[in-house]
Amino acid sequence: MKTVPKRKSGQAMVEYIIIVVVVAVSALVIFGLFGDTIQRKMGGAIDELEGDSSGTEAVQASKGRLQELGKSTDD
Repeated sequence: MKTVPKRKSGQAMVEYIIIVVVVAVSALVIFGLFGDTIQRKMGGAIDELEGDSSGTEAVQASKGRLQELGKSTDD
């Protein structure tokens, strides 16, 4: 009697689906725990990319103050 070899393609597909589900659930948990922080950081990055100059002006002002302090201590 000949034995028929078993197909394993279905098994591999199930394993990939399980991995995708685990990654998706992990992503949902992470976004649930750190959602507010991620939203604030993404919002700041989006503001910078849109050209919101308020953040740039603050950085330039602080650089100017640091340069003034550096000059005054060198004299």
